[in-house]
Amino acid sequence: KAGESRCEEKRAVLLSPVGKLRISGCEMGLHEIKLPKMSVLPSGAESSAAWEVCEGAEEMTEPLKQCMAWLHAYFCQPARTESLPMPAFHHPLLQQDSFTGQVLWTLLREVKFGEAVSYKRLAELSGNSRAARAVGGAMRSNPIPILIPCHRVIRSSGQSGNYGGGNLMKEWLLSHEKLQKEKWA
Repeated sequence: KAGESRCEEKRAVLLSPVGKLRISGCEMGLHEIKLPKMSVLPSGAESSAAWEVCEGAEEMTEPLKQCMAWLHAYFCQPARTESLPMPAFHHPLLQQDSFTGQVLWTLLREVKFGEAVSYKRLAELSGNSRAARAVGGAMRSNPIPILIPCHRVIRSSGQSGNYGGGNLMKEWLLSHEKLQKEKWA
């Protein structure tokens, strides 16, 4: 029956150093992370202190719990993200065979914490060296920012470029990763 394949979506709101992150998903995987728009950069004290589940804790599916644990580690103990399981993704864009899906999966696999890649280089890694603009479109379509790190994709000039959560958030995420990576070294 057609109705049986539909998933039951659950939602949670996480208070993070960059504001309230709205996550949604079902038992099969994560659907989406919605970012807030940042108007000011958080200070160092705010960024280390702010972390809690504001809404939805009692109804979280396993993928949402994994997403929450991963995001908590990302903001508070980034070295742990490498050893944590990534939640399953259950968004149509990530399940279909498309250039956008290929770009997002390539980004997830190839560009590690604290690294950045140009739109042009990501196009090359994804199999089409002339598709830098299409890579930009794929970044705009990313349903799971931060986990699929579209903030790590920058212009060839070294400028950060645009970001769905706003340029301040992109700058904050890149700076956060750079500082944390330096602490590990």
